[in-house]
Amino acid sequence: MKNLLNYEGKRVVVVGCFSGMGESTARIVGELGGEIVAVDIKKPSVSHSKFFEVDCRDPSAIDSVVREIAAGGPLDSLFYCAGLPGGSFPNVDVMSVNFLGLRHMVEACAPHMKRGDGIATISSGAGMAYMMALDRVKELLALTDHTEALKWVQDADAEGGLEGYSFSKMCTIAYTLFRGPILTQETGVRINCISPGPTDTPMMPHFIENVGKTFMDNFPKPIGRNSTADEQGWPLAFLNSDAASYISGENLFTDGGSSGGIMTGSIDMSQMSSG
Repeated sequence: MKNLLNYEGKRVVVVGCFSGMGESTARIVGELGGEIVAVDIKKPSVSHSKFFEVDCRDPSAIDSVVREIAAGGPLDSLFYCAGLPGGSFPNVDVMSVNFLGLRHMVEACAPHMKRGDGIATISSGAGMAYMMALDRVKELLALTDHTEALKWVQDADAEGGLEGYSFSKMCTIAYTLFRGPILTQETGVRINCISPGPTDTPMMPHFIENVGKTFMDNFPKPIGRNSTADEQGWPLAFLNSDAASYISGENLFTDGGSSGGIMTGSIDMSQMSSG
């Protein structure tokens, strides 16, 4: 039987692979045979054929690195795993890396990809309420020019009406659901995202500092623990593999069942604030 998770002969770009889920994804895909092209602000230790240093807040830097990557060979798969936690960084920077940079990287890479190729990104369970904020999210999604979108984010932050992390994740989910069908119809390139629950990565201390240890300890975990980075890397690897050839425009909750329980009421949210 053919192994549809095989990445042999595929040149794979992993953005944000210095640590955490991105590092796990790069390692897993590399072990599945992929040639890893690493993109980050720091050179990762994970095995790779080429490294490009880039600040994902800078659209011109993204354009430059994508041109260089495409000039060096095929671009068969893109994983955008770069992200900043809320609280520890300014809202505008969080939005710029987590969503604006993500969208710019996706749109820059897609024209260099072929039918059947995959793009996978990381949202979060923190974005599960995107439908409640959809009108506002769609305002930003409608601004496809990066400069205009950044100005919208800066204005929203100045008005005090922006929580960068959760809103960036709402935007990522809505963008994936909206753009996926269009991008796939036009180019054949698939795009999906995952929404992890609490995951043990170097970001976890930032989340604890931002929302408190009690909140994170009491966050519903039906499986009984946080996930590991590998438990997020494998779903990402699946989404860009041939095994997911008929999946596009989807948000996959990789949170052990917590989002389903919260949205349907089988999980009591009031327990999250109790000691």
